[in-house]
Amino acid sequence: MSTSQRFDRGHTDDLMSFLAAGPSPYHAVANAAERLEKAGFRRVAETDVWDGTSGGKYVLRGGAIVAWYVPEGAAPHTPFRIVGAHTDSPNLRVKPQPDLGAHGWRQVAVEIYGGPLLNSWLDRDLGLAGRLTLRDGSTRLVNVDRPLLRVPQLAIHLDRSVSSEGLKLDKQRHLQPVWGLGDDVGEGELVSFLEEEAGVPAGEAAGWDLMVHSVEPPAYLGRNRELVAGPRMDNLLSVHAATAALASVAGAELPCIPVLAAFDHEENGSQSDTGADGPLLGNVLERSVFARGGSYEDRARAFAGTVCLSSDTGHAVHPNYAERHDPTHHPRAGGGPILKVNVNNRYATDGSGRAVWAAACEKAGVPFQSFVSHNSMPCGTTIGPITAARHGIQTVDIGVAILSMHSARELCAADDPFLLANALAAFLEG
Repeated sequence: MSTSQRFDRGHTDDLMSFLAAGPSPYHAVANAAERLEKAGFRRVAETDVWDGTSGGKYVLRGGAIVAWYVPEGAAPHTPFRIVGAHTDSPNLRVKPQPDLGAHGWRQVAVEIYGGPLLNSWLDRDLGLAGRLTLRDGSTRLVNVDRPLLRVPQLAIHLDRSVSSEGLKLDKQRHLQPVWGLGDDVGEGELVSFLEEEAGVPAGEAAGWDLMVHSVEPPAYLGRNRELVAGPRMDNLLSVHAATAALASVAGAELPCIPVLAAFDHEENGSQSDTGADGPLLGNVLERSVFARGGSYEDRARAFAGTVCLSSDTGHAVHPNYAERHDPTHHPRAGGGPILKVNVNNRYATDGSGRAVWAAACEKAGVPFQSFVSHNSMPCGTTIGPITAARHGIQTVDIGVAILSMHSARELCAADDPFLLANALAAFLEG
């Protein structure tokens, strides 16, 4: 079966389920792990001694997952083919002392995570999800996926200039959501509520990592259902595609070791033990080499032949703001995945990397487009340059073009996710 026949519109249907099931990085990696286990992968603990057997394996740490498939008879110096992505999205996250209230309203104290489009969180039905850490050190996922919170916008009658001067939001004062009525706000009220939701005995939660999410489900849009709107496409769209691609190549005779590396904390710099700037990926790759009897020389040979695709969403040309894009590079939604280039190394792509990506797309029968930022509008960055610099491996930045990036609800063409997955599968096959 050719790679181009591997994924179709059914992949996009499944993506929508994946987005809905991943309101936090912890839920997203648990979902990815469940899918990989169905494909024959098994979890290995970082605290255990690893063996050199073939097959699919994965490591979970917080909101990050690294999974890899070792073909039968793979030599210790076998190079890796990596698809990197990130599991976090900009949002509102609960503070350590969450219980807040004023003027008869019960509220939840939140902090801004990453760079969200703040207005997209207003007047939207919000749930609450994340993890609770219990007194014994174990964790419990919690997901209140129903209307629970709301950040109410000020009525136009009390802000007459909003239409002429634009909306102005103070991050501290204007974004604290309401979740009830009453003047007597009790300490520990929110956490007690979440303990009950998660089936945890009262008083057992010693720590928490919680965030709000829109409870509106992903949906097809357009006359011919050619668009998809949903939350956290940046960057669960790539995590989903990479998970599907890795599962599809597992079991094949491959000249390389295919890897999925999905990190947390990309949206605030990647500097954590679960971020791309941490040691997680390097440790996993090295331990895989050494578990198969390899030496440092084998490790150096494997890394020298390794290539990573950093897959993250990019900007489709916006019909209402076309002048904000480079005049000769207008990636279109539905035109296939994009190759992201920046000569100042905000993206890691160079000419050699372009050739690797072009070969994968040609093998998969997938068209691709190039993205370059307007010279007067410096672009963002990805895990690509971090991965290249930290591990000394060739890295190429790619992704899917979307609109409304960093909104609570983003938009892409319905066919682009499965085109990306087909290209990733071709790349992982070597």
